[in-house]
Amino acid sequence: MKQIFPDLWQTDVENPFPGLTTYAYLLTREEGNVLFYNTGHEYEIDAMATLGGVDWQLLSHQDELGKSLLRVRKRYGAKLGGHALERESFAEILEPDVLFTGRQTLAGNIEVIPTPGHTPGSTCFQVRSATGKTYLFTGDTVYRNRKGQWSNGFIKGWSDRDTLVASLRMLRELQPDVVISSAFADKDGYQEMSPNDWARHVDSALQPLLTAG
Repeated sequence: MKQIFPDLWQTDVENPFPGLTTYAYLLTREEGNVLFYNTGHEYEIDAMATLGGVDWQLLSHQDELGKSLLRVRKRYGAKLGGHALERESFAEILEPDVLFTGRQTLAGNIEVIPTPGHTPGSTCFQVRSATGKTYLFTGDTVYRNRKGQWSNGFIKGWSDRDTLVASLRMLRELQPDVVISSAFADKDGYQEMSPNDWARHVDSALQPLLTAG
């Protein structure tokens, strides 16, 4: 695992299909470690033991599902969280311990922020780190494209345009110090930024949705 901030670790890269890359992230905390997204690398799951294991695994949407959830549960007894609208997909592999239905705080200081649009149950997570930084995990709601720009996660025939627009407008009001997507096409899936930077990036991601015919 690669340490990218004092309390945040990144797994090795994965390539679910050509042009798409993903990471998972382990946040180490006194209240219990949280694994955001998912990794299929068994050696990375094993390596998490040296960092205190995994107390919670939080998925941003159903595309992150995989058999590795069972390994994380078996190895660490981690609780699984996912959105209620995607429960049936989750339950095919592992029944969630917590189903998100609205904005809430989980596991001490993890803010759960439903952001439907990419998929019905897409969810973002915001947490104030002990280091003072605010991390925003965006899943595929907004991600870094090949040019290093932040793009919306709209997929024609699959996503809901109007709902995604509303979700992005809500995310625009947040003030994260670091934004971390699940899938990405650039060299990195995260970026440090100022509040003004973030609003500008979201506006750029919104523009194609607002101008599409």
